[in-house]
Parts: sequence; C-alpha cells; structure tokens
Amino acid sequence: MNAKSTLFLAVLMLHLPLSAQESQMVTADEIKATSTLYVNNRAPLPANPFIKLAPAAVVPRGWIGEMLVRQKNGLSGQLGEISDWLDKKGNAWLEPGGSHGWEEVPYWLRGYANLAYILNDRAMLDETKFWIEGILRSSQADGFLGPVNENKGRRELWANMLALQILQDYYEWCGDERVLPVLTAYYKWQLQYPDEKFLRDYWENSRGGDNLLSVIWLYNRTGEPFLLELCKKIHRCTADWMQESGLPNWHNVNVAECFREPAEWYLVSGDKAALKATYNDFWLIRRIYGQVPGGMFGSDENCRHGYIDPRQGTETCGFVEQMLSDEILMAQTGDLLWMENLEDVAFNDYPAALTEDMRALRYLTCPNMVQSDSRNHNPGVDNGGPFFSMNPFSSRCCQHNHAMGWPYYAENLVLASADGGAALLIYGDCTAKLKVADGKDIVIDEKTHYPFSEDIKVSVSGLKKKTATFPLYLRIPTWTEGAHVTVNGQTVDCKVRSGLLRINREWQNGDEVCLHFPMRLTKRVWALNKNSLSINYGPLTMSLKIKERYDEKDSRTTAIGDSHWQASADPSKWPTYEIYADSPWNYALSGNIDNMKVEFKAWPKNNYPWSHDGTPISIKARGARVEGWGMDATGLCQVLPDADAPRGKVVDVTLIPMGAARLRISAFPPMR
Repeated sequence: MNAKSTLFLAVLMLHLPLSAQESQMVTADEIKATSTLYVNNRAPLPANPFIKLAPAAVVPRGWIGEMLVRQKNGLSGQLGEISDWLDKKGNAWLEPGGSHGWEEVPYWLRGYANLAYILNDRAMLDETKFWIEGILRSSQADGFLGPVNENKGRRELWANMLALQILQDYYEWCGDERVLPVLTAYYKWQLQYPDEKFLRDYWENSRGGDNLLSVIWLYNRTGEPFLLELCKKIHRCTADWMQESGLPNWHNVNVAECFREPAEWYLVSGDKAALKATYNDFWLIRRIYGQVPGGMFGSDENCRHGYIDPRQGTETCGFVEQMLSDEILMAQTGDLLWMENLEDVAFNDYPAALTEDMRALRYLTCPNMVQSDSRNHNPGVDNGGPFFSMNPFSSRCCQHNHAMGWPYYAENLVLASADGGAALLIYGDCTAKLKVADGKDIVIDEKTHYPFSEDIKVSVSGLKKKTATFPLYLRIPTWTEGAHVTVNGQTVDCKVRSGLLRINREWQNGDEVCLHFPMRLTKRVWALNKNSLSINYGPLTMSLKIKERYDEKDSRTTAIGDSHWQASADPSKWPTYEIYADSPWNYALSGNIDNMKVEFKAWPKNNYPWSHDGTPISIKARGARVEGWGMDATGLCQVLPDADAPRGKVVDVTLIPMGAARLRISAFPPMR
C-alpha cells in the first residue's frame, strides 16, 4: 500500500461509526435511576439524574486549581487572623453563651472546609476539624444544635442551616458516624417546635429552603418517615416563593439563594407547579432587573423600581449563592439552563469581585463599573456606605461567605449519573475518582483551558479490570455550532447538537474523548436597557479594557461601619485597594461583529487568566466616545445615554473578558 492510500484509509477511519458503542442526544428524563453506587433521592422522592461526588473526589488543575491556591493564601484561607467573628475566645460555636460568630463562622467554614478537603492541606484540615468538633459539641439533650440565639422568644435558626451543610459535606468526606444521629435529633427538635415560632424571622423565613434540602439529604440516608413530615412543615413556614407575579422580597442574596425552594419542595410534594415556580422566579427577576450581561440582576442590596441600568450591582454573596443554586438544580433537573447560568456567573461576574491575589473583595460588583472606591454611592446604589472598594476588613457577609464559591464549583466538574455513569456538565481541567457500572473504580482526566479554549480532552484510566461498560454524559453548549466529538479518534455515531450527549460503551484504560466546541462572536441586544449591546465569545462576555490605577488605603479607615477585626490584624499586610480609571471609558460600540477581530496570546505561566496581562483572549472592535456620558454626583457612571446622544470619532477599542476587568463597561450604548 502506498503512502497516499495509507493516508486515505486513515482519514476514512476517523469518520467511521464505532460499532462497540451507542452515542445519542438525550434528555434528563431518559436517564433512569438504575444504580445504587451513590445516594440518590429515596422513594417516594423522584430520583435526580445526576449526583454530586464526595468532597475531594474531584481535584482541579489549571486555572480553577490556581483559584483554590490563591484562595488558600488569600482572604478566605487566612481570615482567621483578621475577622473578629472568627476569634475563638467567646465564640458562639465554641462556648455556650458565646457572644459572636453566630452567622459568620458557618458562612466561612462551609467554603474553608471544602477547600481543605480538596487541597488535602493538613493545617487547614486540623482547623476545620477544630470547628466541626465545636458544632457537634453544641448538640444538646433536647436535640437542639448550635448556639441558642433568641429573638422575641423564638429560636433563630438561619445560621444553623449553614452548619447543616457543613456537617453534610464533612460526613460525605469522612463518614463520621456521629453526624447522622446529631442531625436526626435536631430535626426531631424542629418537628416539635411550634409552627408559630418556627422560621418566623426575616432571614430564616426567606431561606427555609436550605433547611428543607438538608432534611431531604438525611432522609435519603436514613429513611426516617418523620423527616418527610418535617419537610412539609418547613415548606409551609417558609416565605412563599411560588407566587406567579412577585417575590416575597427582593433582596439580591435571598433571591439567588431562595428561588430554588419550590424545586426542592417538588421533590417531596410531586407538584410540578412547584418545579415550574423556580423557573418562573428565575426569569421573573431577569425580565425586570436582569437585562444586563453576566447572568445576574441589578439589586445592589434590594431591587428598586426603575433601577435597571447595568450600573446597578450584585453582592459577592449573591454571585456565590447563585452558583450554588445552579449547581443544585443542574443535578436535580439535568437542564442546560442551570449549567450555562452557572458558567455565566462564574466566568463573567465572580472573578472580578476579588483582587487578583484574592486577598480583598468588594461588596458590590456591576456590569458597568468605572470606579471602585470607598465613597458612599447611595442613592445611586441601594446601600449607604463604602461598598465598592476592595477591602479585606469589610463586608462581613461576603467576607466570610465567598469562601464556598470556587470549592463548590470545582466539586461539580464531574458528577455521577443515576444510571451508573459519569457526567461532565461544566468543564474545567481536573481529575476525578468515581465508581461506575457495577462498582468499578475509574479515573476521569480532563485536560483543557476552557473557557479560553475550544478543545477539551477527556481520558479514562484506573480500571483494575480491563473494561467497564457505562454511559458518559457530556453537555454540548447552546452557544456553539458545529460541535465535534470523537472517541479514540473516531467521530461519534450521532448528530451532535446542543443538549446532553450520552456515549454508552465498553470503556478501557486509555480511552480518550475529544470535544471541540467552536467559539464565535455573538451579540446580545438589551432592548429594555436602551438597546445596549454586549459581545460574547463563546461563554465569555467581553468588556472594555480600561486602564486601572490601584490606590492603597488603610483597611481600618475605609471599612463599612459594622465591620469588626481582631486587634492583632495588620492593615499593612491586608490593605484596601481603590481602583480608578486611567483611560476613557465612555464608548459606544459598533455592533458589527464581522468587523471585530479575536486575538490570542500564550496561556499565562501563572495559570491565572483573569487579569489584563494574563488573559489569553482579547477582541479588537470599533467604538466612539459618547459626549456627555460621564460620572454622576454619587460617583457612579451615569445611566446609559440615549440613542441621540452625540458620538465622537470612530476609533479602535480593545475588549477583554468581563471576569478579567475590575473596572468595565460590559453593556455598551450602540453606535448610530
């Protein structure tokens, strides 16, 4: 055979269907719960199509791994030396009658603990164990768990809900036999506690869904019938998130966290109207206040009538709570909506809420944000105080709660499927150990720079026996066209389109799946916000590259009024940064994507792509400055200009990923 014939045969083989496998696009409803390898919903609850693995089963590399290392060395990993709320002396979670840390400790610990599990860091694991022992010791003879904190004769239970999540993750990580009895006793206490006192305060009343999900978690492991009765009680005592045309309140974190409560209630009730209500809540707030890029909505502290411009912000807490909601819902429903909203927030909103070294964060981050300072920007934003500067001593809820964002994201990179398979619903460089088929151990190895790359390579290894037959589920994004998938170099034997691709085959060590998701420039028009434009490249939203000047400030003098820090906290080690624009920002943008040019450069050596210097992708576009569009009296960029506002000379502008821009214009007025 000559060289030309050999080449022809090789090309032909690449396009032959694979006889030993079945590849097809499926819906989540087609995934049957036939496996008992992982704990799924127990009857009569409907099974979830996908199941989160135990903490540390997934180990991220690449930029996500870098985020965790920076987090360890940054604010959430070192918060114990700063936060007065984490002071162990007199802490409410360590001493009966303790005076502080009721909410902040579990806010911080649920992320810190999972970070410790993933990194397998001995010092962090020891610190985690210390606090968890305190939580377990707080269990009382009557079953109550946590600090006794009363308001108007009622036990406050909101912070306890966070502790429940911590104990769940801890149990899944190490199987400590003390956890299930402690939770069982606490839920018996909740069941007997009078309805008129149960979940009546504002925060716990809004967030009862967190408690509900934890009770479902325990029911799935013990099957105690009383737990289903408690689920009914929690739902009837929680704020009504099933309204058709409104919400019980419009606080940004509450909405991001609590809109999923009806979907959780659906698991118990079987009422499809409840599941529909979660979708309705999601779209309701985005129709009114979410006409902006980044996957979130503008509510500052609370949504306000008429405040819909992209200069309105979201709390850092809101970003991570939305990400957690998306993670829970994507496993429960298998709907691409939640997978893609998760990536939207994680890639475009959340990275810019912290400094590059993750040693400081700001309370509010906006799609259009041209100054990040310590001024009071009220009434332009709903909050009154220094909510824009990057301050490690300030914003005590976000200061502690942001810790969960990247660890939980990393843990969801690979899931188990209900039929004994594996699933990649979001993508990132990682390895994962899990059981498949009839209990065989495998390792999934995913190599990619996604979302900065179109290519993902997934390999299978770790099989002690030669083969294992199981399904592999892969999300094909809605934003890509012409996606191409191969197994061992051969194209899968089905038409690949957006949705869930299932490859069911007899796998062996060394098998390799290659995914190619072509990325292209797309334009979104936000009609309700003066037909403003945003530009996407694949899942990345792009922002104007604004030259940023960082001014260092004393964190003590720029902190929000209710901030507390330890006397030994060193402000010179933990400074605040204010960020100012050192280049023009008031540009309208040409929406002609055919005239835009995508430019690439080498992957950053430090694995951190969320900076001006590190981003490997930028876009050359055309824009013109808008005369009269400047700063208002509160120090915010003015609302988007009208279509007839004069435009200046057309010039070249550079766009970079929104997540790499601490100052940014992401929703542009269009050029006329």
